[in-house]
Amino acid sequence: MRSLRLYRRLFSYAKKLTAPVIDPRLQALEELRWHIGNSPLHKMLRLSPKPNVEIHAKLEWQQFGGSVKARPAFNIIHDAVVSGALRSKRLLDASSGNTGIAYAIFAASAGIPVTLCLPENASMERKHILRALGVDLRLTSPYEGTDGAQAVARELVRKDPNKFCYVDQYGNEANWKSHYYGTGLEVWHETAGRITHFTAGLGTTGTFMGTGRRLKELNPAIRLVALQPETALHGMEGWKHLETARVPEIYDAGVPDEMRTVTTEESYEMMRHAARAEGLILSPSGAANLAGAVKLAEELESGVIVTVLADDATKYSEIIHKVLK
Repeated sequence: MRSLRLYRRLFSYAKKLTAPVIDPRLQALEELRWHIGNSPLHKMLRLSPKPNVEIHAKLEWQQFGGSVKARPAFNIIHDAVVSGALRSKRLLDASSGNTGIAYAIFAASAGIPVTLCLPENASMERKHILRALGVDLRLTSPYEGTDGAQAVARELVRKDPNKFCYVDQYGNEANWKSHYYGTGLEVWHETAGRITHFTAGLGTTGTFMGTGRRLKELNPAIRLVALQPETALHGMEGWKHLETARVPEIYDAGVPDEMRTVTTEESYEMMRHAARAEGLILSPSGAANLAGAVKLAEELESGVIVTVLADDATKYSEIIHKVLK
């Protein structure tokens, strides 16, 4: 009997040593994984200027996290938890809003504190949502955009490296990989491999880099058309004018086959047109992607163009009142 009790104690002790210790934050994140990605691919019914040119768009706001940024935000937080980089630290990053909101949603579910550096001219709704989700919000110069927000984030972590884990979406490989393993494959399967052109705007550049790389591997003939604002001063939140902005570290100039520009006026006009022709109430950046796709379609005789609509206009009431009269 005595030897049996000793055996049970030893077995119990060994079990404690070998049983996996699962971080509860990781468990919470894994519960959310299946709600991210697999957004619907919508075929434009009235916007294509040519009968033999199809235009399709991923409706990215129809996933948990509310925008295309749910994909990289989840990947970045997940990697930081798995690596131990977030242990006893606050997640810190710079954002124009959508990545920040996705961070805040996932972090709230997992009990991770968040500090975000956000340009002061971000929409009122974005700031309200972030504060409601418990984010420590540091507003930065409206004139310096996300470049200025990144500079503030780097200074915060320099001053207090033990407090912050700076995940840096502009230089984090987990950003573009979320699209390489997600968006790119989804687009390929949803078009049954018929896609001929992929076009999207450049911000962090993660969507274009990851989706474009995957599509080129699947079919090198697919043409990748990158979009950016025509000038440094523009109305597409999250987009970068690469000639004048800080170029994200994850950007590879060898990936796009072609670079084109979209003006703020073209974006606003497409917001109006998409609402009336397709029933889509789009954000300025989403409308800019669609405007770029329509301009591309005008030059083709046949093809299947795919773009990404980052979010809808629910977080842009000021622009809705100005543009959608």
